[in-house]
Amino acid sequence: MSLLARARDWADADPHPGDRAEIEALIGSEDLDELARRFAGPLTFGTAGLRGPLRAGPAGMNAAVVTRAAAGLAAWLARAGHAGGGVVIGYDARRRSDEFAHVSAAVLAGAGFAVQVLPRPLPTPVLAFAVRHLGCAAGVMVTASHNPPEDNGYKVYLADGAQLVPPADRKIEAAIAAVGPAREVPLSDDWGTLGDDVRDDYVAAVVRALDPGRVPAADRAALTVAYTAMHGVGADTTRAVLAAAGFAAPSPVEQQDGPDPAFPTVAFPNPEEPGAVDLLTALAERVGADVAIAQDPDADRCAVVCEGRRLTGDEVGALLADWLLRRGVRGTYAASLVSGSLLHALAGAHGVRFAETPTGFKWIIRAGVPEQPLVFGYEEALGYAVAPEVVRDKDGISAALALVLLAAELRATGRTLLDRLDELAVEHGLFATGQLSVRVEDLSLISAAMERLRAAPPSRLLGREVAAADLRDEDPPVDAVRLLGDGVRVVVRPSGTEPKLKAYLETVVPVHDDAGVLAARGRGADELDQLRAEMSAALGL
Repeated sequence: MSLLARARDWADADPHPGDRAEIEALIGSEDLDELARRFAGPLTFGTAGLRGPLRAGPAGMNAAVVTRAAAGLAAWLARAGHAGGGVVIGYDARRRSDEFAHVSAAVLAGAGFAVQVLPRPLPTPVLAFAVRHLGCAAGVMVTASHNPPEDNGYKVYLADGAQLVPPADRKIEAAIAAVGPAREVPLSDDWGTLGDDVRDDYVAAVVRALDPGRVPAADRAALTVAYTAMHGVGADTTRAVLAAAGFAAPSPVEQQDGPDPAFPTVAFPNPEEPGAVDLLTALAERVGADVAIAQDPDADRCAVVCEGRRLTGDEVGALLADWLLRRGVRGTYAASLVSGSLLHALAGAHGVRFAETPTGFKWIIRAGVPEQPLVFGYEEALGYAVAPEVVRDKDGISAALALVLLAAELRATGRTLLDRLDELAVEHGLFATGQLSVRVEDLSLISAAMERLRAAPPSRLLGREVAAADLRDEDPPVDAVRLLGDGVRVVVRPSGTEPKLKAYLETVVPVHDDAGVLAARGRGADELDQLRAEMSAALGL
């Protein structure tokens, strides 16, 4: 079938007048290049479900694609024995998120499921909590998390409150492909809208899980916190959690405090991106904040600024794990294979189980074993599970509370988060981590670079011998290559959510005493720069 014929068939079946008109206009103008982009193939379930640009056609996020996704999910759930079960749906404040949530509700209700929708734009962790809290068979969150403003997405949670893993994702894709024309999918308005009870129950559960009351009220009152929601939906719930734990309201970055789908003050609404936390850093300096916290737009990730320095995800992960370990929290501590190695060292020092997982919280959250359940997990991309018994996914709100509690404890002894990082460096060595990240327009450049690396991996990095391992041979297989040597570690993989190739870099520098920390940090920074140059040459990008 020709491209124009496929486009006409799609337009005829599109239930949304605006989306249909968009395709018809491209057909009328015979814009074959743009039509080819729209019909390059359906969106697939990646690291975090469906995600793509808001545009009509099968390769975008639109009403027809969401209709078919919901219908495919309904068919798969029914075949898995959950026909008529409960489904809870949440959404953020991105463009069309509320529409896509309500379309999903109508489709799932039309398929006979008991559907409830959260009452307003709320953080992803609230939806993940709600799945188990309400005893649902599945949950859907309409969000593109930290992607650019033109994107939206569709995350699916199973009855255990965790994201999809294979083979469920492939089976749902197959069920979506089997759905007929979107216009013919049965709909029903027999679905309900929840009140604020679920959000309030989430707030109470987070505080109950993390705050045993060890920090005196005076120390809580003395702490100054700066905060940004980065134009997302995390502000109200984060304030509610901090208030319930007895902390004063954080000082907000006013320009970024309310939801705005245009994200006007940042190039990308991702706290990892250069410049994204500049306004927060300036606010923290003005108010003398002990700790400054940034969340991404759906509040499942959390970044930290302390004394003008943005901490890496690995540093925050180490601080949170150390805090839990010193409180006597035992069980499994897990990190993704692209995260730093300090957590492994901390777990070994405390005699607890450590697990390394593939990238993505869908794997991290499943890293526990019956006798040693998961008690903490993190990934270097600012995702942390500090209360996995509450939310079986990354959660930037519970992480924010844990960080505020830790900062208050340290402040009471005249120390900061940076001081504790220095102490950990003296105890375990300085684990310096960083990235080489290459954004591309042509995805074939990424596959070509991975092929070159596999064919001819470097045998030495930082002047040390390294061994290469193709992680496609692991179980489960991972599209990544690991280079490992004495005190040096690099993992290279394509991003699961963005058109990027990433090299995750680590060097371990010994620290002999307190006075040596500054020198070790300087050496670590120099070695990371050298690793970036060496890996850039190895990848040919």
